[in-house]
Parts: sequence; structure tokens; C-alpha cells
Amino acid sequence: MFIASPVKTNLYGVGLVRSPAFPVHPRRLQHRVPLSRQVRAVISREEKAVDQEDEKSINRSVVYSSSPAFPWQRSKYTGTKTVMAVVKIRKKMREKLTERLGHQFELLMKAVGQGMLVQLVSEDIDPETGSGRRSLETPVLGLPKARNDPRNLEFTATFTVPTDFGKPGAILVTNLLSSEICLSEIIIRDGSDTILFPGNTWIHSRNDNPEGRIIFRSQPCLPSQTPAGIKELREKDLRSVRGNGKGERKPHERIYDYDVYNDLGDPRKKDRVRPILGGPERPYPRRCRSGRTLVSRDPPCESRGKDKDEFYVPRDEEFEDIKRDTFTAGRLKALFHNLVPSIAAALSNLDIPFTCFSDIDKLYKCDIVLRPTEPKDTGLGGFFGSFVDGILNVGETLLKYDTPAVIKSDRFAWLRDNEFGRQALAGVNPVNIELLKELPIRSKLDPDMYGPQESALTEEVIAKEVLHYGMTLEQAFEEKRLFLLDYHDMLLPFVDKINSLKEDPRKTYASRTIFFYSKAGALRPLAIELSLPPTPDNDNKFVYVHGHDATTHWMWKLAKAHVCSNDAGVHQLVNHWLRTHASMEPYIIATNRQLSIMHPVYKLLHPHMRYTLEINARARKSLINGGGIIESCFTPGKYSMELSSAAYKSMWRFDMEGLPADLVRRGMAEEDASEECGVKLVIEDYPYAADGLLIWKAIKNLVESYVKHFYSDPKSIASDFELQAWWDEIKNKGHYDKKDEPWWPKLNTAQDLTEILTNMIWIASGQHAAINFGQYPFGGYVPNRPTLLRKLIPQENDPEYEMFMRNPQYSFLSSLPTQLQATKVMAVQETLSTHSADEEYLIDLKENQRRWFQDEEVVKYFSKFSEELEEVEKKINKRNKDKKLKNRTGAGMPPYELLLPTSPHGVTGRGIPNSISI
Repeated sequence: MFIASPVKTNLYGVGLVRSPAFPVHPRRLQHRVPLSRQVRAVISREEKAVDQEDEKSINRSVVYSSSPAFPWQRSKYTGTKTVMAVVKIRKKMREKLTERLGHQFELLMKAVGQGMLVQLVSEDIDPETGSGRRSLETPVLGLPKARNDPRNLEFTATFTVPTDFGKPGAILVTNLLSSEICLSEIIIRDGSDTILFPGNTWIHSRNDNPEGRIIFRSQPCLPSQTPAGIKELREKDLRSVRGNGKGERKPHERIYDYDVYNDLGDPRKKDRVRPILGGPERPYPRRCRSGRTLVSRDPPCESRGKDKDEFYVPRDEEFEDIKRDTFTAGRLKALFHNLVPSIAAALSNLDIPFTCFSDIDKLYKCDIVLRPTEPKDTGLGGFFGSFVDGILNVGETLLKYDTPAVIKSDRFAWLRDNEFGRQALAGVNPVNIELLKELPIRSKLDPDMYGPQESALTEEVIAKEVLHYGMTLEQAFEEKRLFLLDYHDMLLPFVDKINSLKEDPRKTYASRTIFFYSKAGALRPLAIELSLPPTPDNDNKFVYVHGHDATTHWMWKLAKAHVCSNDAGVHQLVNHWLRTHASMEPYIIATNRQLSIMHPVYKLLHPHMRYTLEINARARKSLINGGGIIESCFTPGKYSMELSSAAYKSMWRFDMEGLPADLVRRGMAEEDASEECGVKLVIEDYPYAADGLLIWKAIKNLVESYVKHFYSDPKSIASDFELQAWWDEIKNKGHYDKKDEPWWPKLNTAQDLTEILTNMIWIASGQHAAINFGQYPFGGYVPNRPTLLRKLIPQENDPEYEMFMRNPQYSFLSSLPTQLQATKVMAVQETLSTHSADEEYLIDLKENQRRWFQDEEVVKYFSKFSEELEEVEKKINKRNKDKKLKNRTGAGMPPYELLLPTSPHGVTGRGIPNSISI
């Protein structure tokens, strides 16, 4: 199953092939060694011998080349030294029986030196070759040692090199086995020096690619500071991961390249045709190219493969076993939950709505916890019934959802206006609310297509509502108490198309909501405008306010539900997917293509790129694809990604993605140089912003110190050709459709770089945490945050108005997603809200980065950062106990914890991972 090169065996053991194999050259010498004996390569300038424990076997064990293997072997003998290597290989967590047998065989091969070859490359130049000095290729030997690390096995290699060999700067690794190896790290002991070569990378089999891998030592350096002996390897390693836009990528590869979103639909199926995202008509960030076969050339759409096929991502970007298990468990849970409603729908030929609130309550554990041994019987009978019963009896945890935090302590909180307003500041989507600066509110859409630009939320309407709080409209504006949640222009161009969907029909409006921030510290909705595209005789703008009679009360509830539905769609498709997942992907691709692993900026960004390409590929496979869960369960339906593209075109700006800039743009903060982050909040009790600024400041402090450390020379930023190529590629390839925008920041100074990197790290960590991990705590209860509504609000002349008057509760519940739609989206929200057991958190960055740096000054920066986040956590916990902060504390109210740095694994509604990993 394994050996890539010819191996001869005899009574004395297995032949070992050792030659300078990077790239592979003709074999210069061959050694045959007994299986029971330890082998170590010895390099001598004159003797050219292989030292073995049993010297008596040397005559039959060594076959020499007629000429020296390396130029320095021809020079005068100056003595040798021994260099030891400890090679750590990651163990697989789970293996099939055949894999276990293969694994045992591979261990045997590693023990006798036929698993992996390693070769040292010095930082010093060999004057005769003009390249870095190299040792002979040496086998990694010995039976594995587990030590105290359950995840890794240790092997050893011994080199004998000239005393003037110089400091090892790189190691060339060749995998002789037929399967890949996960290299954790290599530790070189050269006299009193210990040099770390971090790996955390998969080494492909030589069968797949004869080129070996280059592993650099942990010390970061700018291109201009690269030691001469490994400068050529630095450039070679970068070239090896850059794609050229051609060919289909293979699973073992680690090639990074760009492509448009041309794999969301299937043009061969009428109901799965979807437009390509990326280009003048539908601009979008670029994704990682996979190069799958085209199923059509006009437009050029990629094949989606079979359902079980996974989309390509570079090998080192894939989930590790623990993460994969966590994600798979979520999918299984979705399957188990959907079995019963799917069967019910099949038997009745109907996907049933909720008919009463108790139907929704049954989805949660509530106060009933069945024992794992207690059998569950569907009563279906037969083979199929037995099969389902068997699945249902796997375990209780696969059958019940936890009660979402929003109703855990107060089942009726979601009904209140105060909670509706609070979630605009402290919910899962607190990033769209803005200060209302003037009336009338005006649309920017073409009036010939979309009707009058003035909103129906007139001064008279708002003044009347503000008066209930003992204040005039002028006072409210002066004191900055009026706020707006405006989805009108974003949604109105899609409303007719959405409302015309035949499959999984849903109904929507373009919405605007005005809020009033009271002196008591509560944000309350004043009025809601719901708009349909105009007709020749009607503007189709409907205004709702909360009233005191029963009819107005229920109309107000339905209007709020439509606002929540719009908010859920914009949250998922724009703020979550577009502004974090999709926008981050080009940064990751460019970082791997243009920045060497040795580059300080690569090392800083590396923890913040973990798993993002993999989770994005999985999203393209089953979440945002044509017919996927997002389309079937969220308001925009088949137009979901077109809406996301329209938002990218109209509103996305890199320079506005940082927290302070975004708050100022929305009028939620004012520039104030005396404040820590340079801004002062308009609403002090704005939990997302107040806590987010603490995280932002800590990130910026770290980045600022780090950048100054590596770029002490003011000219070094502009002269760093890797860095400049990186930023140029992000703008001109990764975000190609925005390349000519004037707002892109320049990259000339340390301050420029600090702002750019702070933005990226904030998006990957704090921003994603704030809008992702609250999805199930807030959205898991369908009435609080319906992802779609299936009916418009009945007007007096509508046929459904009479039914509404007779049973408004049924009208409300039957507007919600069906039971099957609800359980689907709940399963997704729960999976996306789950921290896996191997999550790496921002607060633990010092531990993750310690292995990358041997510079104590840099290690101090990360230690200080972790200490700052510990203080942030204390401040947030203190705020959550402050009774004056009404958006954080109150009877039955869950505290705002989404930006608490720490979290256990599971669905916790807290914790900031380093990266967008789910």
C-alpha cells in the first residue's frame, strides 16, 4: 500500500533510499540495513560513511556512489556534529478496520525508515551551489512514542552535518507512504539550540505528487530579512500553492485560487437554475476555485457533483476529526427531527402549520426528560417503522431541542414591544439600527419603477406617537431619541418576485420601523411601514402603530412579525454570510498565495483563518445553494443570493466594516478623540456596541504593537513586496468587482496596516461571534424570529379578513413557517450556534501563537492581549448586573453574553472563537 521507490529486501533487512530528493534527483547511494538495527545518516566530507551501531556489517550494508553527493563533500574535512530531530505526527481519531491494519503497517514502515524522509537546509549559502547547504535525506525512525500528548506520536531522525553547516532554516519532507501524514511539528536540537519547525499540515504521499514539502522554522521574517540559504525555498513554496485558473483540484492539494460563485445552481434542472455571482451585473466576493467540470458553458456553471461529494478546499483548510464530528452530529440531529414531520407530511400529503402555541412547545425539552432506555414507538410498524423506531431510540439528545434562551425564563417576553426593541440593540442582529436624522424618510430607488420616494411614516404619524412619551418631535430629534430599521430599498425590488413563488410560497413586504429611546432607557417601536410595489391606483404603503383595541393589537403583532422575518433574512444573507463568511474568503486566499508562512502578517492572521474555507464550501453545498435550506426556509427564497449580491453592490465597503466606522456611519456613535476607540455611543446601553468596542480596542492594541515590532523602519511597509502583492490581490482579485472604488485604504504606513489587520481580525472573531452564536438562543423560538411568513396582513376587503377577526391567533400561527420548515431551520440554527470541542478562542491566542514565535517580546504582546480580554470579560459580567442598563438585565431577561470571550463547547450564546469556523 505504500512504497514509492524501488526497495530491495534480503536476509539483512529493507533497503533504504537516501538522496537529495527535493526535487527528486537520481539516486546517489543506497543503504541496506538490518531491521533490528538503528540507522542514522552520517555525512562526512572525506569519509562519506554511514555510521551504524554494528560496524561489522558495514561491508555488506553500504553501497557508495562513485562521486560525492554534495559539493561540500569535496572540500577539506572540517569536522562534523550531530543534529537530532523529533518528528511529531498527528494520530487519527477514528479509523475503519482496513485503515487500522494499514496504520499498523505504516507504523512498521516508519520504524524502519520507509515512512518519511527529512532533509535539513541551512540558512547559509553553499558557495559551490549558490543555494542553501543541505544534509543528506534522512529517514524518520523508531517505534512511536506517545509521551503525554494523546494526539501525537513521536519519531526521531539523526543528522550528522559539518560543524560549519549553519543554522537550519528549513526542512524538506518527503512522505513515502501511500497515504497522507499529518505533521504536527519538528523540533531540531542542535547542540544547546532548540529550533521549532511548526507544521500543522498534511504531507501528501509521493504517489500523489513527487515534490516534497518545505517546512520553515518558527521565526518570522520579512522578505528582505530572509536568510540567503532559504530565500529560494521561500519563493518556491509560495509558487507551489498558487493556482493558475486551470485544472480540477484534487483532494490532496493545497492550491489557492479565485473563482466566481458559479456552483450554486444546476442549469440542467429548471427549478435549480441560479445566476452566477461575480461580475458587473451581480458583483460578489470571489470564492476558492475548485475547477470541477462545467455542466454548461453559457453560463459557465460548475458541476455540483453527487450529494455525498464534498467541495474541494485546500487540504490544510479541512475540518479536523473533532470539528467534523460536531458538524455531522448537527446534521444527524436535523435528520432525526425531520423524520416524524416528514412522515406526517407524506401520509397526509400536507406540510402542516402550527395550530396552537403548544405545538411549538412540544419541540423543546421543557420539564420532561425521557430516559435513554425508555423506548419510543412511532406505531408505524413493518420494516420502515422498525427502522424509524431504531433511529428514534438512539438517544434523547437527538430528539429534543433545548429551550431557547429568549423564552427560557419568560415564555411571553417575545410579545412585548420592549423586547422587540431590545433585540435591535442586543439581539442576534444588532448591526442595522441607525439614528433617524430627518423626516420625511426618502427612498433612493427609481420612482418610475417603485413609486413615490417619500415614506408614509410622515411627521404627523411620528409626532402623534412621540407625544405619548410627553415629548415633541423637535425635542426627540434634538435629544437623538429616534431610530430607524430600514429594509425598504434593499427588499422592495424583490418583493413581487418573492410573493410570486409557487413552490414553498411565502409573502413579504419591504419594511421600515421607527423606534423611540425613552428616558427610562427602553427602545420601543413607534410605527411600522410595510410596502408592496405600487400599482396604478395605489401606492401600497401600509402604516401600523400599536393601539389599545384588540384588532389593532393583533395587526401590530403581525406587522412586527413581518419586520422580524425581514430582519432574519437580511441578517443571514447580508450581515452573516456576506459581511463575514464571503468577504473573509478572499483575504484567506490572498494570504496563502502572497504571504510566505514565514511572513509576520501570515503568522498573525493564521489563527483567524481556521476552518473558514471549509465551512464556506459546505454552505455552498447545502445551505446557500439552489434548493438549499436557506432558500427553503428564509423569506427571499430562490432570490436569496441575488439579494445578497445586491447588498454587496450597494453597501459593502471595506473601510466601513470596522466597528467604530460602522457605528459612525449608522449614526449610532459620534467621533470623539477623548474616547478610547475615538467614538462615543449615542445610546450608552447598546450592548453589542459597548462590548464590541472593548474587544475592538484589545485587538487594535495587539496589532499596533505587533506591526511596530516588525516594521520599525517607516519605509519597510512600502518596500515589502509580499505585503504589497497581498493587498493588491485582495482588492484586484478577491474583491474584483469593487477594485475601482476610491474608498480602499492605502497601504503605505504602519498605521494603514494596523487598521487593515484590525478590521480583518475583528470580522473573523468578534463580529462573527456577535451575529452567529445567538442564532438558536433568539431564533430557536419561531414566533420570536420567524424566518419567513406565508401570508400578508389581511385588509378589510380581503377574503381572509373575516377569518382573522374570528381567530386572530390562528391567523398569526398559520402565517409562520410550517412545522417542517421550522424544524429544518432550527436544526441549522442550532448547528451554527454550536461551539465544537476543539474550538480555539480569541482569549487563548497566546497559547496558540506561542508555538509560532520564539521571540519573547512578541509572546508578551499576546500574553498582554489575553490579559486584556480577561478584564473585558469581567467588565461585561459587571455590566450585565447593572440594573440601570435595561437592555442587559431585567426579570426573566437573558443577559447579553455574545461578546464574552470565553465559552464551554455546545450552544452557549457566548464565546469568541479566533475564526469563522461555523
